[in-house]
Amino acid sequence: MYSKFVGAFLGISIWCIAFTFSAHAQGATSDTLNITIQQAEDQFLKNNLSLIAQRYEIDNANAQIITAKLFNNPDFSFTNGIYATNVSEGPAYKEQSYGISQLFTTAGKRNKNIQLAKLGVQQSQYQFFDLLRTLKYTLRSDFYSIYFQEESAKVYNEEISSLATTLKLFKEQYAKGNIAEKEVLRIQSQLYSLQAEYNDLQTSIDTTQSEFKLLIKAAPGVYVKPVVNYDLDGKEIVANVPYQKLLDSAYVNRYDLRLAKATVDYNNVNLLVQKATAVPDISLSLNYDKLGAYGNNFLGGGIGFSLPFFNRNQGGIKQARIAIDESKVQLQSHQDQVESDVNSNYKNALRLEKLYNSFDPSFKQNFTHLIQQVFINYQKRNISLLEFLDFYDSYKTNTIQLNNLQLNRITSLEQLNYVTGTPFFNQQ
Repeated sequence: MYSKFVGAFLGISIWCIAFTFSAHAQGATSDTLNITIQQAEDQFLKNNLSLIAQRYEIDNANAQIITAKLFNNPDFSFTNGIYATNVSEGPAYKEQSYGISQLFTTAGKRNKNIQLAKLGVQQSQYQFFDLLRTLKYTLRSDFYSIYFQEESAKVYNEEISSLATTLKLFKEQYAKGNIAEKEVLRIQSQLYSLQAEYNDLQTSIDTTQSEFKLLIKAAPGVYVKPVVNYDLDGKEIVANVPYQKLLDSAYVNRYDLRLAKATVDYNNVNLLVQKATAVPDISLSLNYDKLGAYGNNFLGGGIGFSLPFFNRNQGGIKQARIAIDESKVQLQSHQDQVESDVNSNYKNALRLEKLYNSFDPSFKQNFTHLIQQVFINYQKRNISLLEFLDFYDSYKTNTIQLNNLQLNRITSLEQLNYVTGTPFFNQQ
């Protein structure tokens, strides 16, 4: 009787697993977004709001150049008499005077401010490309994380579905006195443990999905289904790229480092601007007085400038010098950080590549075949329930570990792309 029950249980379990995968496949409705990494990047570049906002910062910086190139407007003044006493030239309203003046900057202030504004545009561009680098790394990492976590979720779905059906049947048989309570509790304990692990995994998937959809500006209700062509088995792509080549590329293409260098240049020019500010500007004027005190139709010219006795912009010059020293220290810190980033990520990528390539490519296929044989042997009662569950738990653990190893390896490649600022190891 027990043997018949086991056979019936296994048949129902296998049917349930098949049904689960069938339902999962049919569940790919219009709310599922099947997307490749290239399609994701295209949508990201087109729709990401953070990038769009940063582009406005570049436009704003370009507008500063226009402002810096403009000359000062001339000043015009006009005076008309209203009232006067003891005059011989007639009513006061006949008295009129005109004046026009123009401020001229000295010490090359205009050109220096134009140069400063151009460096500001350069800084905004570097900030944009560094943001692009950071967000693209997040996008690609999320893409592969979703894919491999979904692969692990399939294993959980399969085992949970099987154990849930098993538990129901075992409870029925326990009620009839056909099996011991400990077998029911063993199945129940295993099921609860799997459900808790699966819930944690699904929470992680949902969080990553949410971040990914924000990056490509997909609707919140859409479920992203990454389409991946994983082809890294047995390849030594990191070992074939010299470390010095990666480091040199990072020094050239890391936009945060280029921004730090541009900040030093900006502060150097700003010091020149502050020194020029200490030099007084000159104002030239031309005045006309119709009924002046000196004589009628008086025309006069003038010049005006401040006397730099007290304020020679000492504070601004000192601040500019401090900013130069500070930016040089920050530049050195960035250079050290770049070298550290490349070194540590290169070692990690090499280690993961070596570890993954040490695995037998046929291991996963062989292990899957082994589990199928375990099903058959359990059906024939060649192995006990406990052995069956242990084999299946081992299958789950090894499959998930292999998925995590694949994810860690491809993530390490994305990290190398990120720290070098160059798509050396882009995977499709």
